Order: sequence, then structure tokens, then C-alpha cells
Amino acid sequence: MKVLITGATGFVGKAVCFGAHDAGYDVIAAVRECTQVFSEKIKQLKIVDLSQEIDWENALQGTGVVIHIAARAHVMNDIAIDALTEFRKVNTLATLCLARQAAEAGVRRFVFISSIGVNGNNNIHPFTASDSPNPQEPYAVSKYEAEEELLALAKTTKMEVVIIRPPLVYGINAPGNFGSLMKWMNKGVPLPFGAVHNQRSLVALDNLVSFIIHCADYKKTPQAANQVFLISDGEDVSTTELLQKVAKAFGKKSLLLPVPVSLMILAAKLLGRGDVANRLFGSLQVDSSKARELLGWKPVITMDEQLKKTADAYLAEKKD
Repeated sequence: MKVLITGATGFVGKAVCFGAHDAGYDVIAAVRECTQVFSEKIKQLKIVDLSQEIDWENALQGTGVVIHIAARAHVMNDIAIDALTEFRKVNTLATLCLARQAAEAGVRRFVFISSIGVNGNNNIHPFTASDSPNPQEPYAVSKYEAEEELLALAKTTKMEVVIIRPPLVYGINAPGNFGSLMKWMNKGVPLPFGAVHNQRSLVALDNLVSFIIHCADYKKTPQAANQVFLISDGEDVSTTELLQKVAKAFGKKSLLLPVPVSLMILAAKLLGRGDVANRLFGSLQVDSSKARELLGWKPVITMDEQLKKTADAYLAEKKD
């Protein structure tokens, strides 16, 4: 079956392309620039700017599934006057442009990779898919608006929609804060995170790819139609525990100083980095039981296994 995957050269998109190909799909990878990363068996479709209206007709001919990963993600030092408008151009409007054309072309299922930020930024009790949305940032708001429009589209067309809200995704070549943590722990830099007692859900890249491919198979997962899923490893950890696991993956002892969290939060706020403090010290747990019970999905890798795989790849790249 033919599957169109957007955001194909990104951290998650690239892995999904390879996963879909290995699963036997005829993959078309939508990319900004063609790359040699993909073999000739994965066709590439150059899409320059998602913020502009795109004619997807040729790419959608004969396509059974669209996996939409491309997005305008968190932008460091964003200078946009109206951030929400900029996020909407790609995450909401471009998503709907593609989805409407997909429905018209007879695509059977549209898998949309959203964000746990739609539920909120932190919690006391694990988020569930049935919780009332509470997006706090422009990025999450734009994702939620896309979700609502997609589910409305599914009610008026024959195309099924599946929405997946992952928390932090980690794995080989992970960007952002996780990539920085890998670098710090490999260098053995002492960090002031030895007394953080929060609880956070994460999802290994291999597990997220497995679940996305599982949901793409509409014949085997009819129960997934027009549903929202939260996905995680099912191994919640504190920031301290995560860093200890990363150090172990590198074969090292963690050098974590037990600095009071209250002092670090105050320092972060004074430096204008309250958002970073929230991700490091706040709790964010998700209940992924719906994915397991409704669809019979199970994680394909443990957190320790994914971290070891990631650390090995990181060290191998450094040698090269």
C-alpha cells in the first residue's frame, strides 16, 4: 500500500519512513530538500514551503494512508510578532489543506502527529485521551485546532483520522533538550539535578514509530478510526532518574548535585527560562492504556535499551 509521509527528514519522520518501508509500504517521503539518506526504494517529493497552499494531487493518487508529521515546532528566540498566526499557517491551515485533498483523493486514513501539549504542560494525575484539552502555548493551540478540524472532516467524509499525542521523544539524534543532556552526561559534567522528584512520561523513538505504523494499518486497527491516543513507554521517571539512566547507558557514573529545586526554579525565572525549568522539574505523566487495550499495541523497546542504543550511536558518531 502507498503511504505519504510528511516531515520525512525530521527526527521522527525519517525513522517513520524507514519503519514504513520495512513494514512493506510503498513510501513517498515529502521533503524540503531531496536527500541521499533514503534509498531509491523510498520516493521523495520536494515540498518547499508548507505555509503556502500546495497541490498534493499527484502525490495522493493511489495513496491509502497519509502520515502527517511535518510541523512548525518550538522556535528558539522566535521574533514573530504574532507567534500563534505563524504556527497556525503550518500546523493548522497546511494540515487541513492536505487533509481535505486527501479525503477528496480517496485516502482511507490520515494519521496526525500532534502533541501532549494539547493536554497541558504539567499535571498531578496522568493525562488521558478523554481529558479536556488545555493547550498553553501557541504551538499546542495550533495543534489542537488542527485536531478539531480533522475530526470534523472525518464526520463528513469517508476518510478516517487518527490523532497521536506523544510526550518528549528520545532516541538517536534527538534534538533539543534531550540532545543537550546526552552531551553533558557523556562529558561527565556535574549537574545540579540530583534531587528532582518529579515524574515524567517519555516515548522512545522506536516505540513511537512502532505505534504510528500500527495505526497506519487501517485493516488491522479499525478501532483506531477517529480516535485520539496518548503514547508513552509506560516507564515514568524523574529528571534525576533519567540522567542516571543516561549516564549508565554511557557506562559512566552520574555526577548529580542535590541542589534544591526551588532555588533552580528561581534562578531559571530570573534568567527568563521558566519554560525550561517547567520541563526539567515539573511532572507530566500520560496514561497510554488506551493504545494498549484498544489496539493491542505493546512497546517494542525498553527505556534502558533505547538509551543504550542512543548512547552507542552518539559515541560512534563522535569517533567518526
